[in-house]
This record gives sequence, structure tokens and C-alpha cells, in this order.
Amino acid sequence: MLVFTRKADEAIVIGDGVEVKVLRIGRDTVRIGVTAAPHVPVHRREIYDQIRAANASAAAEPDAARALVSRLRQRASRQEPHD
Repeated sequence: MLVFTRKADEAIVIGDGVEVKVLRIGRDTVRIGVTAAPHVPVHRREIYDQIRAANASAAAEPDAARALVSRLRQRASRQEPHD
């Protein structure tokens, strides 16, 4: 892990497009700001972990996806075409 020491209003830059700036330092918290391009996802760690868990769960259930596709195909085949 790379560790930085920064004061309020100082920043670090990651790559060519991500800036992390210290906005305010409190007793127990530090408020930081992140500037990144719109296509770069930025999440709090707990949200990132939830997204990864949901993606892993969805990928681990191929039978559920196949069942859904089957039901949708059956439903589509029962509907008559519109003229």
C-alpha cells in the first residue's frame, strides 16, 4: 500500500485523470473529494463490495438466466403477431 501525507486542500493524482483532494480534516473523519472522468466508476468501499457480490451471485446462477429466457420465449410464442 502506498501511503500519502496530505494537508487540507492538498491532492494526489492517480493516472491521467483521477484527483483525490483533502477537503476537510476533523477529529475522527477526513472529507475527501474525487475528480474523475464520467466513465470512471468511483464508489465507497462498502458499495463496491456489494456490487461485486451481486455480480458474482448473478454469474453463479446460469440456470436462473436460462429459465428466464425459456419463460420469455414461451410467452413470446403464445402471442399472436399483429397485422
